[in-house]
Amino acid sequence: MTAPAFDATDPVLIQRIRAEQVRLLYASAGISMFVTLAIGSALALLLIHLGTLAPWIGWIWIAVMVIHTTLRAGLRRAFFRADPLAADWKRWADRFMAGALVGALTWGIGSLWLLAPGRLDLQLLFAAVLIAVIYGTISAFGSYLPAFFVLFLPAFLPMVGWFLLQGDLLHNVIAGMFLAWIPTVGALARRYSRGLEEALRLRFVNAALVEDLTAQKAIAEQANLAKSRFLASASHDLRQPVHALGMFVGALRGHRLQARSLALIDQVDASVAALDGLFTSLLDISRLDAEAVQNQPADIAVQPLLDRVCRDVATEADAKDVALIVVPTRAAVHSDPLLLERVMRNLIGNAVRYTAAGAVLVGCRRRGDRLSLEVWDTGPGIASEQREAVFEEFFQVSNPDRDRSKGLGLGLAIVRRLIDILGHSLDMQSEPGKGTVFRVLAPRAMAAGAPVEVIEPSFTAPPGGLILAIDDEQAIRASMRELLSSWGHQVLAVSGGASAFNAVSGGARPDLIICDFRLRDGESGIEVIKALRDKLGGDVPAILLTGDTAPENLRMALASGYPLLHKPLAHARLRAAVGSLIRRPRTAEPAT
Repeated sequence: MTAPAFDATDPVLIQRIRAEQVRLLYASAGISMFVTLAIGSALALLLIHLGTLAPWIGWIWIAVMVIHTTLRAGLRRAFFRADPLAADWKRWADRFMAGALVGALTWGIGSLWLLAPGRLDLQLLFAAVLIAVIYGTISAFGSYLPAFFVLFLPAFLPMVGWFLLQGDLLHNVIAGMFLAWIPTVGALARRYSRGLEEALRLRFVNAALVEDLTAQKAIAEQANLAKSRFLASASHDLRQPVHALGMFVGALRGHRLQARSLALIDQVDASVAALDGLFTSLLDISRLDAEAVQNQPADIAVQPLLDRVCRDVATEADAKDVALIVVPTRAAVHSDPLLLERVMRNLIGNAVRYTAAGAVLVGCRRRGDRLSLEVWDTGPGIASEQREAVFEEFFQVSNPDRDRSKGLGLGLAIVRRLIDILGHSLDMQSEPGKGTVFRVLAPRAMAAGAPVEVIEPSFTAPPGGLILAIDDEQAIRASMRELLSSWGHQVLAVSGGASAFNAVSGGARPDLIICDFRLRDGESGIEVIKALRDKLGGDVPAILLTGDTAPENLRMALASGYPLLHKPLAHARLRAAVGSLIRRPRTAEPAT
C-alpha cells in the first residue's frame, strides 16, 4: 500500500516550511554571532599587536562588529518573544538578512584594511579565519539559503578582489583557488538547504497523516530511505571541498615561501585534518542512529587489521614519545571487517591521544570460543563515576577546555553503537592515574580471511610519469593537477569515462590511473578503470579515491582489488601511493 499523495506546491505547506526554516535560522544563529565576534576581535587585536593594522582602524572595526552583533542579538530575542505566525515568515527573514548583510560587509570591507601588504603569512591567516567562519555558517544559515549567500558573497568576494589586485603570480594563484572554492561551498550549502527542506516537508506531511496509521508507516519508511541516501551523499560531498583544499595546500608547498608562511600552511593542513575528523565522526553517529549500517561478518585475520590501524597512529605516538606496541598474532576472528576496524581505530586512537607518557599495548588473547582484542594504555585513567558517561556523545575526560586536538568526544559513543551492531561484547577496566584497558570480545574464526592490500610508504615519487586523473569535481581536478605537477608528473585531468577514453584514444598511455569511485550520472570508477585497462592492455596500475563512508560502497571498492584511498587524503599519503604503484611491475587485471 502506498502513502496518500500530497501537493508539494500547496501554499499552506510551503508557508509552514518557510516559517520553520526562519525559526531554525534564528535558533542556530545565536552562538555563531558571538563566536564570529570573538574571532574577529582576536584577529584585529593580533594585527594591531604585530603593527600591521592601525589601532584606530582596528578598534573601529571591533566597535562596528560589537554594535551590529548586539542589534542582531536583540532582533533574535524579539523574534522568540513575538513567536510570530507562519504567515509573517518573510518579514522576519528579511530582517535577519539585513543584519547578516551588515555583518558580511563588515568583514568584506574590513578585509581591505586587515589584509597586511607584504605579509603573506598574515594574509593567509585572515583568509583561513574567514573560510572557517563561512564553513561554520553553513549549518547556522543554511536552513534558509538566501541568508547564507547574503553573508557569504559580500564577506568573501572583496578579499578575492584584493588578492587579484596585488598583481603577482602567487597572489593570482591563491585568488584562483578561492574562486574555484566559491561554487563548491555554494553547492554544499545548497545541498544542506535542500536536504533540510525535504526533511521539513516530510515532517509536516507525516504530521498531517497521523490518523492514517497505514499511510503513516509508509511515509516513515520512505523518509528513512531518503535520510539514508542523504547521509551517504552528504558523506561524499562534505569531504570533496576539504579534499581539494588539502591538495591545494600541498601544491602551495611547491612555491618558495617564507618560513612563517610555511608554518601557517602547516596549520591549515592540520585544520583540514581536524575538519575531516569532525565530518567523519558526526556522519558516523548520524548513520548509526539511522540504522543505515548493516553487519556483514566474515572470517578475518587480526594481525593485518591491527597493523593498519597502528601504522596510521604511529606518527602521533612517536611525536609524544609514547611506545606503541603490537603483540604479533596468527589468530582470526568472525566479524564485519570494516566495522571491527572502526572500533579498533577509535579505541587505539583514543589510547594514543590521551596517553601523555608510557606506552599503548595492542594485542589479543583467546577466551574459550571467543577472542579478546585488547588495548592497554598508561593514560590518566577513568574514575568509576565517569565510566558510563564516557560512552555519551561529546563527553571527554580531562578536557574541560574542549581542546580539539583531543577529539570531539564521539569515539566511544561510536564504539558502543558499533559493538551493538556487531553483537560483540565490550569490557573496560580503569584505574585513575595508572591507565585503562578496553577488551572487545568477538567469536573466534576457524580460518583467516585474505588481508586487504596495503600500500607501503614510499615518499619519493619518480618524476616524469604520466598520470590520468578522473574526477567529476572541477575543483578536485584543478587541485590534483597542481599537486601532481608540482611533484614532476605530467597530468591529464578529465571529468569522466568518455573524456578519459578520448585521451587514451589520442595516443596517451598513462603510467598510473587515479579515479574517483563515484562519478557523475551514476558512472562507476571501478568500471571506468577496468575498461581503460582493457583498452590499454590490462597492465596500468590504478588507485581508487572515495569520499564515501557507506559500508556497502566501501566493500564494493575493496572487492575490486584496486588500492583504495579515502578523501580528504593527506598529500604525503597520495605521494607514497603514487611512488609505490608507478615503481611496481605491471600486473594483470585483478580477478573479478
